[in-house]
Amino acid sequence: MSGFTEANVPNQSGKVFIVTGANTGIGFEISRVLAERGARVLLACRDQVKADAAMAQIRQATPHANLAFLPLDQADLANVRAAAELAAKEPRIDALINNAGVMTPPLMRTKQNFELQFGVNHLGTFAFTSLLLPKLARTGGARVVVTSSIAHKGAKIEWDDLDANKGYNRFERYAASKFANALFFFELDRRLRAAESQVTAAGCHPGMAATDLGRYMGAFQILNPLVRVVLNSAAKGAWPALQAATGQIKPGGYYGPTQFGGVRGASGEASRSAEAQDPALARRLWDVSVAMTGIDPGLPPLS
Repeated sequence: MSGFTEANVPNQSGKVFIVTGANTGIGFEISRVLAERGARVLLACRDQVKADAAMAQIRQATPHANLAFLPLDQADLANVRAAAELAAKEPRIDALINNAGVMTPPLMRTKQNFELQFGVNHLGTFAFTSLLLPKLARTGGARVVVTSSIAHKGAKIEWDDLDANKGYNRFERYAASKFANALFFFELDRRLRAAESQVTAAGCHPGMAATDLGRYMGAFQILNPLVRVVLNSAAKGAWPALQAATGQIKPGGYYGPTQFGGVRGASGEASRSAEAQDPALARRLWDVSVAMTGIDPGLPPLS
């Protein structure tokens, strides 16, 4: 379906969603809409104070919203494991919406000493998703949504320097992490279908939206007021994720804004690079991710 907005999100009563990075920006808007539609929403965030404030704000409009805080720091794989164990205690999980990420910080590292953007945006997403797959599989029709970016196009992964020990360009590393997101959901979908799993994997991107994600952009942040007027708000940037999580979609599909070259407007099927659909690259990333995280999703490669 093209032209998807939050008005197209159906009733979600009885369903449980996990939204990572849910206390602000697009993650907050995703959570708000799902709560309005009757879902139980777990806001997976690092900071409980911020998560509590987000939940209070949602309850101002939806007083009986079914919300809970799930402590999750994707920069620490031990914390990711703990969060997955806690989430697995839910009676069901209908969708995991991987929204959390960081963008263009100075060179920083995760708890396990990975370059922060690759570590949080991809490895943290890979690990959390992998650990929750058994739980998702027990809910018929469950979905995994992975957030990529238009920045994935033209990006490349520095296979010989994943930890940025030889050099660091924060914009190139961000693009590479989003390229990794695109390769991940592509390969995850292929393996799920080969295993005849009832879990569906899909990807999305928000176009260009005014959020806190660009907090490290320095002078570029002056563009944010213009972005809010001309391009997507955070609320509109949430539409592709909402479509991927609740709409009529294709397994392995990719969804994003359909106007102005894919940077604004209602959601529909989005374009991605040929490299993001390269089986050899996707399998290589999968194997590297298993090795780096020590977490194996248990889905065999395609023959």
